[in-house]
Amino acid sequence: MARPLADRLRPEKIEDVVGQKHLLDEGKILYKILKSGYVPNLIFYGPSGVGKTTVANILSKDTNKKFYKLNATNCSVSDVKDIIKNIDTFEGVNGVLLYLDEIQNFNKKQQQSLLEVIENGMVTLIASTTENPYFYIYPALLSRCSVFEFKQIMPDEVKKALIRGKKVLEEEYGKIVEVSDEALEHFANMAYGDVRKALNGLELAFISKTTTEDVVNITLDDACECTQKSGMKYDKDGDSHYDILSAFQKSIRGSDPDAAIHYLARLVAAEDLQSICRRILVIAAEDVGLAYPMAISVCKACCDSALQLGFPEARIPLAEAVLLLANAPKSNSAICAIDEALSDINNTDVGDIPMHLKDAHYGGASKMGRGLTYLYPHSYPDSYVKQQYLPDNIKNRKYYTYGDNKTEKAYKEYWDKIKK
Repeated sequence: MARPLADRLRPEKIEDVVGQKHLLDEGKILYKILKSGYVPNLIFYGPSGVGKTTVANILSKDTNKKFYKLNATNCSVSDVKDIIKNIDTFEGVNGVLLYLDEIQNFNKKQQQSLLEVIENGMVTLIASTTENPYFYIYPALLSRCSVFEFKQIMPDEVKKALIRGKKVLEEEYGKIVEVSDEALEHFANMAYGDVRKALNGLELAFISKTTTEDVVNITLDDACECTQKSGMKYDKDGDSHYDILSAFQKSIRGSDPDAAIHYLARLVAAEDLQSICRRILVIAAEDVGLAYPMAISVCKACCDSALQLGFPEARIPLAEAVLLLANAPKSNSAICAIDEALSDINNTDVGDIPMHLKDAHYGGASKMGRGLTYLYPHSYPDSYVKQQYLPDNIKNRKYYTYGDNKTEKAYKEYWDKIKK
């Protein structure tokens, strides 16, 4: 069976790897490791199709160690032990280099089985993962490895790989391959940084157009037909889920409606309705807050409508809520106040509730001194009278600071006048 184009095109030199300039350019850390000839224990973290396996293969060729490759999705501890046995053979005299793909699929016990052999230096581990290693990899193993993050490849870099792929197809099939600029752009953009996906799309388009003619023309329509769904990475249990939600909230907090709508669109495309509604309500309270107190009521109505409508119509009230929040004045005075108060509750002896505030609605309460000196605010002008409400230990503590917005300024002006 013929290997996929992406595999046939896999670079054998570090200079041919597209993207990852922050790691692979001359003078950068992985470039130095490669040239030194010494490979330490490494963990490569990043999305699919960005070069993790390719770089591991290149590193393995520059070492005298026996190279083994396993995938954690379908191997076990016994497979690892079989490799370790080779350390004492002639083949393993210089040690073993183990490339373990998708290491996040190993449980804690399986990961622990690697500790002893990588610590004594006889096995050098290069592991790759699409999930955050600080969440998925056992800390003792993590502490023995250097983590390098591989980033999503930009469309311009993906296009370089596509052009190389076109040349390979021409050489292998003896045909002229004409790919329109629009088609190249489409393949590159729809791959979302996954070079493998882009090359798979190009190869599929080529195969579907192959005829007896000497020239194969691949148009934008061909590219669209071969990449019917975006390659945007989204996993409700993975890093991308939290990364998109984080960018979503930070864009609204930063009052950028265009970015907010963009990240909403990513979440809508993934049909993650529950996460969208939950985050919208959090933002209304945390980031808009008292600057526009009605925001949470409007957003609740929009979220309720979205949940009742379902997709695709749910996108409309969701967009309304997001644009309202992005354009609304901002105040974080509520979350700051409650977090300060909780900090005191958790870390300070706040003391007992003042006696005049304690419940006095039962027989014998007055004999115990409950509520005797309480002053009923509505019996005084403007429904205000000065008295102590906080416990004695923190009676002068200030939690709430009025936000710098029209609504809270009005509150402050009113209460400054009354409380004088």
